[in-house]
Amino acid sequence: MIELPLDIFQYEFMRSALAAGLAASVLCGVIGIYVILNRIVFISDGIAHAAFGGIGLGYFLGLDPLAFGVCSALVTAAGIGMVSSRQRVSEDTAIGVFLATGMALGIMFMSLSKGYARDLYGYLFGDILAVTRSDVLLILALTSVVLIVVYLLYKEFLILSFDPVYGEAMGLPVQSLRLLLLCMVASSVVVLIKIVGIIMVIALLTIPGAISRQRLKSLPGIMAGSVLLGSIFVFVGLIVSYLLDVPSGATIILTASLAFFISTLAGR
Repeated sequence: MIELPLDIFQYEFMRSALAAGLAASVLCGVIGIYVILNRIVFISDGIAHAAFGGIGLGYFLGLDPLAFGVCSALVTAAGIGMVSSRQRVSEDTAIGVFLATGMALGIMFMSLSKGYARDLYGYLFGDILAVTRSDVLLILALTSVVLIVVYLLYKEFLILSFDPVYGEAMGLPVQSLRLLLLCMVASSVVVLIKIVGIIMVIALLTIPGAISRQRLKSLPGIMAGSVLLGSIFVFVGLIVSYLLDVPSGATIILTASLAFFISTLAGR
């Protein structure tokens, strides 16, 4: 019988990593469903890369990079929403411009700072074991805010996701709701950057929800299933990465990907 090495959680950094991963799983389990239903995966990827500009600025100034990343992601989400609303600029063009600009600024700022190579790798590919207590508190705060907003505007987001034209006919502020959704996605993306990095951020945001959607019917059930799956992926990923001495972020994503392929092959 295989015994799980649960004694690894006696270390402070492992407990912080697990707490951050579980909080992120709740956040992604809720917001990731809206990303899938509204088909804004590419927007989420663009926001993730553009947020790197804020992270680089925070690191260059010697301040909290994660907080600057949140601000940068929110500005990017608002910018994409407003620019793409103009007829002469398509949404994918706006995403490409913000993505390239953010990444260029991030690399520029970090190249002017000490420890460039080490920290660039961490932000691109994630380092959940480097999560601090302040990072955990920030993730918990963002998760709480998103959950409250989703609870208060559940019906509105439901209409936005399935029939925005009907929502406009009802008088709902569809454009404002979409912008609000993009801002919540932006917050979620920055949280995941710390855990799995910019390169793999979309995987953890979408894979648990995609698996849950294959098996469940109701939206609350899909959200709950996504939260549970995300928590399992984080826990198993941390254990496996410890046993094999491999990067935790990549292991979490590979665990989620393996579960997705198994679920897809097992389904009809």
